[in-house]
Parts: sequence; structure tokens; C-alpha cells
Amino acid sequence: MGAQQVRDGFAELYGADPEGVWAAPGRVNLIGEHTDYNDGFVMPFALPHTALTAVSRRTDGRLRLHSADIGGGVTELRLDDLAPESDREWTAYPAGVVWALREAGHAVTGADIHLASTVPAGAGLSSSAALEVVVALALNDLYGLGLKGWQLARLCQRAENVYVGAPVGIMDQTAAACCTDGHALFLDTRDLSQRQIPFDLAAEGMRLLVVDTRVKHAHSTGEYGKRRAGCEKGAALLGVDALRDVPYGELDAALARLDDEEVRRLVRHVVTEDERVERVVALLESGETRAIGPVLTEGHASLRDDFRVSCPELDLVVDSALAAGALGARMTGGGFGGSAIVLTEAADAGTVTKAVEEAFAAAGLTAPRVFEAVPSPGARRIG
Repeated sequence: MGAQQVRDGFAELYGADPEGVWAAPGRVNLIGEHTDYNDGFVMPFALPHTALTAVSRRTDGRLRLHSADIGGGVTELRLDDLAPESDREWTAYPAGVVWALREAGHAVTGADIHLASTVPAGAGLSSSAALEVVVALALNDLYGLGLKGWQLARLCQRAENVYVGAPVGIMDQTAAACCTDGHALFLDTRDLSQRQIPFDLAAEGMRLLVVDTRVKHAHSTGEYGKRRAGCEKGAALLGVDALRDVPYGELDAALARLDDEEVRRLVRHVVTEDERVERVVALLESGETRAIGPVLTEGHASLRDDFRVSCPELDLVVDSALAAGALGARMTGGGFGGSAIVLTEAADAGTVTKAVEEAFAAAGLTAPRVFEAVPSPGARRIG
């Protein structure tokens, strides 16, 4: 799906050409899982897979939405009727962005929107954030709002937290809005300070594979919310604003103060995961890229055993990839399904892929989708 196809689809639906076409990517998180809503560190990069939208302004207070990927006609909404958690369909994501912009005082008077996406839904690759950010960027450009990428990310997070009702952190929207080609984004989710870290695996003879298990997950369901509430409880019991404030060197002492074993596990994961992000940044900046492999694998063990958001299919990817010679592997995204990432030598990528596929076949599972993750540009106008 390219810009011209989305433009043509818009014209067919609405009887006129759009004012422009925009793209926003899905993302892979290299390291730093479930740290973003704990004010911690994350390190995503953008995928070549994107959500595309063709948009024109309206002046009559109406919003018309259509997706090329979902059956059904055009959904028409009145802007004055938009209200949090009033919509349980896909339309909640773009409508929530319009609601958030208007709530923030921006004079958006309506829009015709046609969307299409190549970001796999439910794969832990932030298809919803891509959808939100591409709509936000289009409206920002068309209405001349002058918002920066990090500001659009904040508004999109508010749309998903309040309008959709999913308690997500800020990482996914910031990745979609702010990532750059050939880099991973080292993001401090407390103050949104960013550093672009060069990440060109091909030049160093390596590949990063994404393995979509095809097991679906939904962040707005209860398990994600339980983890977040448990982290907030841990921070309160330890007397800190967020788990980010527990020093890694004082982790054992902090854990000794907690009686609730579930809260202890959550705290241990978040504090050690923040330290892993800092370790990966240091390794990449010192040119020791292969050494990040074991750190990725450590992160998976923590997500599996302490945070308990892995699943048998994700564990199978990691175990079979490592057995076939991968440098490192871990689940990525919120968990309960979705995707894993596998770092491998370029020469071993085919062998590792085959080993994972054979492991799934032997277990009687649906064949996974495997593709190479190449750090790509963030949200942008493309037509």
C-alpha cells in the first residue's frame, strides 16, 4: 500500500482528492519493556511498516473515518459528541486523537480520513500508536498547530489512555513520532529527553529478526492494567514517585522492604530493565554491538519470570532461536502474545529462522511470520 493507493482510495470514498498523505511507523522495542509507565528508559526503533492516511479538513464539526483494512463503510461522527470510552471499535483511535486535540484547545473543525496500514495488528508492534500518530501529524500540518513530535506523542497517549481506556505508556507514540532512519531512540520517559543511537546491524554483519507468533493480545484488557497498578503500589510502598527512582545498586535493600511477592517481582523487573537499557546504550556507543545479545536474553527471562507477561509461543521463539545459534532473543511489546526479536549473525539468519519455524510446526502451532527489522524513519508527510 503506497501513497497513491491511499490517495486514490480517499478520492473514491469522498469524491475529491485529499489535501495530503502521511505515514507513521510501527516500532520494535530493542530493550526497555514495561518501563515507560514507570518513568524509566526505553529504546525503540521504527519499522518500515507504516500506517498511512489521506486527509482533508472539514468546517462543519463532522469527522468521517474509513479503513481500507477493516470491512464496512465510512463512519461519521459529530465532534461535539466525542466522549471518552464511548467507542469500542477501531475508530476510537483516530477519533480519540481528534478529541485530545480539541480538549487541549486546538481548533480542529472536522476531517475526512482514509486509513490503511501495513503494521501487523496485535503483534506487539504498536499498530494503534502508528494509527494515532499519523492522524495527529496530518491534523497538525493541515490546521497549522505547530506541535512538535513529542507533543503529538503526549496527545496521542492521552487519547489512548482516556478516550480508548488503555493504560499505555508514552513509548509507542514517541517512537512513531520521533524515530529516525538508521537509529534506535534512547528515550527517558520522565522528561522525554531523547538521544538517537546509530544502529546499523547490516553494516556489522548482523540481522535483527522479528518473529510474530500470531498470538493476539490487547493492552486494554485487565492483565496489563494489573501490572501497572502493581508497579504503582510498589513505588508507593517504597516511598518514591516511580520505580525509576529506585537505584539499581539499592535494589536488594528495596526488595527486602516489600512483603508482597508479586509486587517484589514487578519492582525487580523494572529496576533491572532500566539498567539493561543503559547497558545496551553503552555497548552500542562503544561499538560492542554483538555483546547486546545476552542482555536481550536477560530481559526475556525477567519478563517471563518476574513480570510474567510472556507466553509459551514467545518462549518457544527465544529457546529455539538461541539453540540454533542466535546471539540473543527476547519478547518485545506488552506481552501476552505478539512478537519476539532475535539478534543473529547475518550468515545464520536463515538457519535460525528455519529452526523457529520447525519448532512451531513440531508443537502444532500456526506458522509464525518472520521478517527483518530495519531501523526506519518516523512519522512524515509523503504526499
